[in-house]
Amino acid sequence: MRRPSLRRSAAPAAGPAAPLRANLRRASDAGVWATLRRGAEISPQLLHGIWVTLVLAVLSAAGRVVVPVAVQQTIDTGILAEGGPQTTRVLGLVTGAAVVLLLAGTCAALVNIRLFTSTEAGLATLRVRAFRHVHDLSVLTQSTERRGALVSRVTSDVDTISLFVQWGGIMLLVSGLQILVATGLMLVYSWQLTLVVWGCFLPLVLILRPAQKRVSAAYGAVRESVGAMLGAISEAVVGAETIRAYGVGERTQRRIDSAVRSTRDAMVRAQVRVATVFSSGVLVANLVLSAVVVAGTLLGIDGSLTVGRLLAFLFLVQLFTGPVQMATEILNELQNAVAGWRRVIGVIDTEVEVVDPGADGVVTPRGGAEVELRGVRFSYPDGPEVLHGVDLVLPARTKVAVVGATGSGKSTLAKLATRLADPTDGQVLLDGVDLRDVRLSNLRERVVLVPQEGFLFEGTLAENVAYGARGAQAEVRDAGTPDIDAVVENAFTELGLSDWLADLPDGLRTDVGQRGERMSAGERQLVALARAHLAGADFLVLDEATSAVDPATEVRIARALDALTQGRSTLTIAHRLSTAEAADLVVVVEDGHVVEVGTHPELLEHEGAYAGMHAAWLAQTR
Repeated sequence: MRRPSLRRSAAPAAGPAAPLRANLRRASDAGVWATLRRGAEISPQLLHGIWVTLVLAVLSAAGRVVVPVAVQQTIDTGILAEGGPQTTRVLGLVTGAAVVLLLAGTCAALVNIRLFTSTEAGLATLRVRAFRHVHDLSVLTQSTERRGALVSRVTSDVDTISLFVQWGGIMLLVSGLQILVATGLMLVYSWQLTLVVWGCFLPLVLILRPAQKRVSAAYGAVRESVGAMLGAISEAVVGAETIRAYGVGERTQRRIDSAVRSTRDAMVRAQVRVATVFSSGVLVANLVLSAVVVAGTLLGIDGSLTVGRLLAFLFLVQLFTGPVQMATEILNELQNAVAGWRRVIGVIDTEVEVVDPGADGVVTPRGGAEVELRGVRFSYPDGPEVLHGVDLVLPARTKVAVVGATGSGKSTLAKLATRLADPTDGQVLLDGVDLRDVRLSNLRERVVLVPQEGFLFEGTLAENVAYGARGAQAEVRDAGTPDIDAVVENAFTELGLSDWLADLPDGLRTDVGQRGERMSAGERQLVALARAHLAGADFLVLDEATSAVDPATEVRIARALDALTQGRSTLTIAHRLSTAEAADLVVVVEDGHVVEVGTHPELLEHEGAYAGMHAAWLAQTR
């Protein structure tokens, strides 16, 4: 068995450039239109068939001006025609207007159907891509934001986008078209009254842009507050048992109440700004209508405007002011949507620290699994360096125990060996290949981490163990069995856990509950070991978890571990020195340095750091 000699860590070897230590981006800092363009790039389905939708929207908007035209023509050429009312013309105009309105309504319905179809497809893509990207991020990057706030980016933030895209977007478009068409017809009927209308609205247009910036900032604060509130609530729900155990319910409630109040205050501030902008639009709309009535009456008395044209112009003013008022409200919804979009894009644009080389990656052969660290340095995001130039060889098919005080760097070594993170400097190699060059799918087949607390998903015992069944489905097909239960049961048998499985009321069909809460910590660990066994990895990284279990379960875990590690390369983060005594090789870590490497007898004979730890441990156990 080849292994490094007993020594202190050597000077760091040169390695590849340090990877980016990425924090999760709070939000994109792009402008409104840049955000919309980026959103369309991420979710191209949003623009699927957009030109057909735009044509239908134009027809729908154009159909709305038929009423003013029909009114003007009916009055001037039908009711007030020379020689008396023309009944046939009036009937024809009314019938024609009804047909056009029916067609316009059909176009509007088709626009909505097309929008709902394309936007739901686009937003589903956005959710999937954001969720996938969250999983592509390293655990270190994920940990820079609270879990509830992170979940809100894929859920509630996308919902704000959905509301705008499905309703506000097309209404903004139709309103803009309606304003243009109404302006054109108003110019035809009376250029003087058109100047009056635009003269009243121009100041509102000038102040709208700076007002929208303030609204945008307010909605950005709302999305941040909602994320923080969901984070606080999620944390309290997950930690309910601890909260009750320590009697800190009131303190937790105060924290949640504070988050809720902050969200309420942020929403109120945003809505006050919205109401101010919207009320300004209503005020100006009423002012425009009054001004047109007065000016139109004077023009009518002067003979410059017929009754029909004045009535038609008043209808057109309603068609003009309505969209203007609606546009202010829609623009506010746009700011809310853009704020949510920026947060989602912030996730997607966060750089992936642990990059999968994909098809260009190396596929290493199964078996053996020698792991080597060369000049490895590591620091957490925005933190100090925790590993300092570590050189270490873990021979193939060797049981290695890593010991050291809390915070010495043991768990960091495990993260690097499983490539849950990449070193700041130096290399981690599997069978001589840098892990950064190994295809991740191949790496996950060969290297498996069993955490200190086995995490279970809601479902049955068999379903949870089957998460490790990468090759088990093929095995099931070869055996001709209808499902994976036989393979899962065999995994328990090989680990010597058949008696425990038989004692469960529903066996493999036992419901483990949400996060496995219907099972004890030790039972969850047994399931995690069976899952790892079924994965069939070449190199196992184990975070020892026997300190909080009863003696009977500890015996079962020890027996299962013996079977699981047989013939495999293993790296165990040892919390008990009894694990180190049974290991083939012991690695001692102090303050980010590997200070000793050797067998248990060698290290005791050396009378160094490990011997001192072992003596202290023996004194405590007596």
